[in-house]
Amino acid sequence: MKRVKIFSVIMAAVTAVCCTVTVYGEEPKKTGKPSENDISAKAAVLIETDSERIIWGKCENTRLPMASTTKIMSTVIALESGDPDSEFTVDSGAVHTEGSSMGLREGDKVSLMDLCIGMLLPSGNDAANCTAVRVSGSIPEFVDRMNAKAAELKLTDTHFVTPSGLHDPEHYSTAYDMARLAAYALDIPEFADICGSSTKKLSFGNPPYNRYLTNTNKLLDRYEGCIGVKTGFTDEAGRCLVSAAERNGVRLICVTLNAPDDWNDHEKLYDYGFSQTQIKEYPVSIEYSPALAGGITDKIRLVPEETPVYTEVKGQESHITCRIAAPPMIYAPVQQGTRLGEVILYDDDKEIGRIPMVAAESAPRSSALPPKTSIKDRIVTKIKEKLWK
Repeated sequence: MKRVKIFSVIMAAVTAVCCTVTVYGEEPKKTGKPSENDISAKAAVLIETDSERIIWGKCENTRLPMASTTKIMSTVIALESGDPDSEFTVDSGAVHTEGSSMGLREGDKVSLMDLCIGMLLPSGNDAANCTAVRVSGSIPEFVDRMNAKAAELKLTDTHFVTPSGLHDPEHYSTAYDMARLAAYALDIPEFADICGSSTKKLSFGNPPYNRYLTNTNKLLDRYEGCIGVKTGFTDEAGRCLVSAAERNGVRLICVTLNAPDDWNDHEKLYDYGFSQTQIKEYPVSIEYSPALAGGITDKIRLVPEETPVYTEVKGQESHITCRIAAPPMIYAPVQQGTRLGEVILYDDDKEIGRIPMVAAESAPRSSALPPKTSIKDRIVTKIKEKLWK
């Protein structure tokens, strides 16, 4: 549902009209559910992204090192800092680091977008360090921003020490926190585009020249519907993988930490997850009729632009509610289909989507009223009146 475009409604006065329904899930299918022994990971979780409901978990709240999946947060900070396409010269000290690299050298000219690609595809530690210095002036200050963002997103079991994910005893997260972070990141269009690409062509260097970077996430080609997200590995963390997949309108995110057989772990969990989820229509008719000023009727009917839907997880109760935000009065004339508000869906207290409310029919201006005049016409009329005096 979050993938539905969000439309801001600017109004002098807003009224909220609430309707509520409780929807009960079907009985869970017992067959096909992996046991904990079927999954190699030390910790793992599978969630539905809109409500962030857990479909399957194993030590999902245990704090563990997460290696280069850290770069999900580093890329989020970079993309939200603005101006991703302007070129600059990389910091000479930041390019020198151990581990995976996008191939940066001293004096190279890059853009922040280049560095984001370098973090998410080849998992460049050099890209992460150079991003930190470019965005915040230093690596420690950038890490402070990472932790502040984690606090904002209520990732209470996550703490960052490096922008790259290189090991530190105080650098940790949980499978569930990383799944929630990935759900947030995928709502950033640039992030989704990069992490869902098997390769990317870009130009950087001194002087810049064209080159291709390849994604380390093999699940993009192995599993139907995979759309990202990020791999990771250190000796201490083991193999770490955050991935996302979509089928029939359902988006799931899977995270495994310290998983020797991560590709197969994710495939097993997705096969189970998609068998346990389905898109359901909101079962209550949604309509709102604010007052209409200057029309031939005294009210106008607003309806959702499209049918509100949510993801049902079988065997789990869904408490889906909606709130309509729209002005208490609309001024005629109004064309059918004009967006005049929005309906906001919740699963319990969590917002899961927004859909525009539109005029169900046209509302012409009453012929009994004088025609509207523009500000320009009023000024011209005033000037003429003064000239004739």
